[in-house]
Amino acid sequence: MLCGQIAKARMSSTTALTIEALHERVEAIFSKAGLNPAQAGAITRAIVAGERDACKSHGIYRIEGALRTVKAGKAEPKAVPELLPQDAPAIVKVDAKGGFANPAFELGLPVLVERARATGIAALAINNAVHFSALWVEVEALADAGLAGLAMCPSYATVAPTGGSRPLLGTNPFAFGWPRQEHPPYVFDFATSVAARGEIELHRRAGKQLPEGWAIDADGKPTTDPEAALGGAMLSFGGHKGSAIGTMIELLAGAMLGDLTSREALDLLGTTTLYPKHGELVIALSPEAFAAGRPGSPFSRAEALFEAILDQGARLPSQRRFLAREKSRRDGISLTPQEMEQLDRFLEQGLDAV
Repeated sequence: MLCGQIAKARMSSTTALTIEALHERVEAIFSKAGLNPAQAGAITRAIVAGERDACKSHGIYRIEGALRTVKAGKAEPKAVPELLPQDAPAIVKVDAKGGFANPAFELGLPVLVERARATGIAALAINNAVHFSALWVEVEALADAGLAGLAMCPSYATVAPTGGSRPLLGTNPFAFGWPRQEHPPYVFDFATSVAARGEIELHRRAGKQLPEGWAIDADGKPTTDPEAALGGAMLSFGGHKGSAIGTMIELLAGAMLGDLTSREALDLLGTTTLYPKHGELVIALSPEAFAAGRPGSPFSRAEALFEAILDQGARLPSQRRFLAREKSRRDGISLTPQEMEQLDRFLEQGLDAV
């Protein structure tokens, strides 16, 4: 059925795959590359979610980097994450065992939800994990469980602190999710750099110049050349404000977890062409527990705020992503001939393709 669907769709300039068909294909690629079911399944779910929601920088574009990282011996393809014993009732710890962060998160999620519901707040600390994917997948999972959530992690040093001239901070993504009963959750997820590093790479591949204010070159001078930016440093969003938030993430999701900061991660990896190994922090909060004993509902107050935002003609974050998700469910996910050829090559050659 899958082969017939692909053959028919290829008559047009793009190929339309169902979400399930793309999942099957991507998971087969990672299985071919030697990943065990836990690793292959979890990272496939994250990649397909990105493609489904039209987040191209976190969709199938990420497959090549994941394969290269495995081939280089910097990610354990058969790692089985371990839930660690922890005396503190509000802290859940998972050792990713050198594998990708996604299966470690999936292992810790049910315990994190249970602890947050019991205590009002709980945190998941993931250590020794290779990270490459969007964090909105994780805070959405918490929102689906009726919890607010925060997620953050360092990366490797590619961002100059405000006023600096050399890479020191990571892109250090930060995500937040709030549950809604009648609508998709309120979710934002952004790098604390002006743009994700993947966006600069996509500009390079497309032969497009960067917007001004995104990056500096190796000499610390502003540049719009993607090649020069990749050899220099990205800048924080909002100047000193983004730089401070990026530093906070280094502290909370790096130093506090006893794991690597972005500079340490780069020193260990030795390159920015592979995905880094470090920690991740996810915090789950129960709005009902925090609002207990107070009049009214935290969810009703939140809806009043969202309605007021929309009444001004403003847009809630992730609205475009949710619209893209509905389109993908209805019409399938459209891939270019080049993207399909790449998937075919990965599936045929496995790690030899990178």
